[in-house]
Amino acid sequence: MRGPARALLGTVAVLTLLTVSACGVFPGWQARSDHDLRIMVPNTPGGGYDTTARTAARVMDETHIAPDVQVFNLPGAGGTVGLQRIADERGNGQLALQMGLGVVGASHEAKAKVTVARTTPLARLIEEAGAVVVRKDSPYRTVGDLVTAWRKAPGRLAVGGGSSPGGPDFLLPMELAKTVGIEPKKVHYVGYGGGGGDLLPAVLDGDVDFATSGLGEFLDQVDSGQLRVLAVTGEHPVAPLAGVPTLKSSGIDLVFSNWRGIVAPPGISDTERQRWVDVLTELHRSRRWRAELDRHGWTDAFATGDTFAAYLTQQDKLVADLAASLGRE
Repeated sequence: MRGPARALLGTVAVLTLLTVSACGVFPGWQARSDHDLRIMVPNTPGGGYDTTARTAARVMDETHIAPDVQVFNLPGAGGTVGLQRIADERGNGQLALQMGLGVVGASHEAKAKVTVARTTPLARLIEEAGAVVVRKDSPYRTVGDLVTAWRKAPGRLAVGGGSSPGGPDFLLPMELAKTVGIEPKKVHYVGYGGGGGDLLPAVLDGDVDFATSGLGEFLDQVDSGQLRVLAVTGEHPVAPLAGVPTLKSSGIDLVFSNWRGIVAPPGISDTERQRWVDVLTELHRSRRWRAELDRHGWTDAFATGDTFAAYLTQQDKLVADLAASLGRE
């Protein structure tokens, strides 16, 4: 075969290869890239959602599961601005929302036009115990000291949380108040809907007497001695806060945990949904992710598919019923 003919045959072969590849015939080839995935955080930098999303993105990049996943913040109204944005991005399979109980609660508290029922559930990632936190110079040395003062004047002590009313940081002090014999309606709760990034300065500046939030929000400041954790709210003590008692071991019969997950816009294809689920499943299986769970004191709560969808529906109803009981719906 002479040169021109051979060259023509080679060109045809290349074009055929490209055409066949574009049709997805070759095993393992997919007409997409994991370089274009984006995760929206519905509150300010520094909060629990932000930490979770950026940790997940970093691990996915380091392990080559999904390189260069972009994380960006769209705060507002306790997370409902981000929730509305996800609903408006119908069919966008490249975008996901880092969310959790706080977003569920905020959607009902704000009587938002959109709830999590409008999203596509992808995966629940973690559960996180709460923490009862005070400044280093607080007069309350134990959670018992705090409860004693709180019972005497529940309206005078301000408790801060990194979520709007209806979110986990709101639910925790309400449940704590009920458990220790305080009427929840008397609790002076100050919500910082931007998450831990807004709550932390309020605690450090003394704008609130104590705070209840995910323990991961405060670890750096606890390590530096700026804050003290009086108790954690999970079933067991957590490794990053060795020596800190649980509420139960302090004589308060309450266990409380938050959760965080990821959802996508409505109307994405089954292929796009599975793409996200596969990426998050690989993240969950990685050793580096397990190391991050230990480092942050997070509990593995991974669930996808119908399991997470059913859980999300149950959580949405639970919060809606609570809001109605408090006259907030």
